[in-house]
Amino acid sequence: MEKLDLTTPNFTDENIQKLSELFPNCVTEDSNGKTIDFDTLKQELSSNIVKGSKERYQLTWPGKAESLVVANTPINKTLRPVREESKDFDNTENLYIEGDNLEVLKLLQETYLGKVKMIYIDPPYNTGKDFVYKDNFTQDKAEYDEESGNVDDEGGRLVSNPDSNGRYHSDWLSMMYPRLKLARNLLKENGVLFLSIGIEELSNSEKILNEVFGSENKVAIVSRVAKTASNLGSHFASSMDYVVTYAKDIRSLPAFKGKVDETLYKKIEKDGEKSGERYRDDIAFYQSSQKDLRPNQKYFVECPDGSMVIPPCSIQDEVMREGDGRWRWSKDTFLKKQELIVFKETKTSPLVDENGNKSKYNLYTKSYLSERQKKGTLPRDFITDYINRQGADLIKKLGIKFDFSKPTGLIKHLYEIQQDNHNDIILDFFSGSATTAHAVMQLNAEDGGNRKFIMVQIPEAIDEKSEAYKANYKTIAEIGKERIRRAGEKIKAENADKEGIEDLDTGFRVLKVDSSNMKDVHFSPDNTSQDDMFDLASNIKDDRADEDLLFMVLLDWGIDLSVKIERREVAGKTVYFADDNFLAACFEENLDENFVKALVVQQPLKVVLRDSGFASSSVKINVEQIFKQADIEVKVI
Repeated sequence: MEKLDLTTPNFTDENIQKLSELFPNCVTEDSNGKTIDFDTLKQELSSNIVKGSKERYQLTWPGKAESLVVANTPINKTLRPVREESKDFDNTENLYIEGDNLEVLKLLQETYLGKVKMIYIDPPYNTGKDFVYKDNFTQDKAEYDEESGNVDDEGGRLVSNPDSNGRYHSDWLSMMYPRLKLARNLLKENGVLFLSIGIEELSNSEKILNEVFGSENKVAIVSRVAKTASNLGSHFASSMDYVVTYAKDIRSLPAFKGKVDETLYKKIEKDGEKSGERYRDDIAFYQSSQKDLRPNQKYFVECPDGSMVIPPCSIQDEVMREGDGRWRWSKDTFLKKQELIVFKETKTSPLVDENGNKSKYNLYTKSYLSERQKKGTLPRDFITDYINRQGADLIKKLGIKFDFSKPTGLIKHLYEIQQDNHNDIILDFFSGSATTAHAVMQLNAEDGGNRKFIMVQIPEAIDEKSEAYKANYKTIAEIGKERIRRAGEKIKAENADKEGIEDLDTGFRVLKVDSSNMKDVHFSPDNTSQDDMFDLASNIKDDRADEDLLFMVLLDWGIDLSVKIERREVAGKTVYFADDNFLAACFEENLDENFVKALVVQQPLKVVLRDSGFASSSVKINVEQIFKQADIEVKVI
């Protein structure tokens, strides 16, 4: 029985806990336990690099402070829609975003904050070679040597055998750190991140995720058999990679449920209310591995011949002692479920009778397939079913020659072990050949779900010597988009007899990262001279279309980028309505009161207009009043 805690609250611990929820990377340890790393906290709240000197337990590397600044620095970029590269642009709820994922993650912060259920990423494994994500804080060898202390002020060696690979690890950490920080913000409270990684950066992945997510939110590091015929490596053939798994808040993440192996349930019940159901009866009621002291789980059970049996123990009574075996159930549970107990005669029973002699019976429990399927089973942290060859074979069947593709089965498995609602958003910001998108469409086809994917891929150039390049693919992004097109059609064809398959969303909206739609004067009017005024009658760049502006508005207002968009004519002007009447946007010129009154009749909740689009200054003033009286929020760009 617990005693009352008569002490006053420890406000320091409470404050540390509150800060850890906002900034998990700012919590560290000292001799007294958890504490706040104030230098890191200062860095989170500063746009300049803050340097600290106090030694503490932490993960650090040359370039860390600057990578944190990069994560927090805003950008003047936007996402521009590309209809001609999209599929079913007007109806799809899926997104394919082309651009540097660091910039994309920043652009998605407002719209998808706390909305993504699952993130799966397969980032560069870092084998010491240069990788594509060349952020401005990655260092060359000279810079690394100087900052890490390998050389003195004159460039002389300070250590005889410096770690030549240290710079590569630092670059990789600097690349991943801001992206993971931004990605965490997008996850729902019960969201989860799966990161596939090789042995090269496994240790650093765990350390950096401990800092970004908090070590208490580590779910598991799952081993996966990636290859079965590898002959690479110096001492062991490299066959494994790993899926590092972290929750946004592990307290909100339901337990995972794996699929039940139906082949184990071979028997058919002949009697009772379970008649006709499949079951197994080979689960031992006593298991030698269970040795912890539980007094209510040591008791005698009567066998069919009248003898009494008990797990192996030092003394044949119902008193639990150190080292005694125990049953799987308490006595109360046994009495309630004893019809599930199966007695089997055997010469190798581990059980003993009331006299300490070996029993001729061993006890097992029945398990019915239907009940086990409802409860599920804990998935193993060792995956053997989804090797890389499967991914390569699948994309080959689509007629695409590409050597590096994760198996869709792996992503499906990682999603299926979660207790989902079939309407989640799945994000992959290292999407490569778009395996994750393929897996999402396959899942929806199998169970009628409406999951949505967001794929992010930098337009990485393909090696000109590769088969993919010879097939006229110039970038990885081109392969990803074509794979989604072909996979979607193949899935529909293979499931043509399924009801509702024609409604399966196999489309995607292509959006590309680009410079802002606004001219520089919009962000820095003080730098504009009087000579520039005639060229700046509009603060919108001349090459930007209305849909470019619309998607900029969606980003700014935090509206889903896959929202339904409808064009309507209102008083002779083209108006874009997003999400029914949630937003109305018109970017035409010479807008007057009659147009605005006609727009008000449509009853939008929010309105966006071009700042230079009003017929006159007086019209602009009148328009504002009309919207105010109609209780409609209006903004201009």
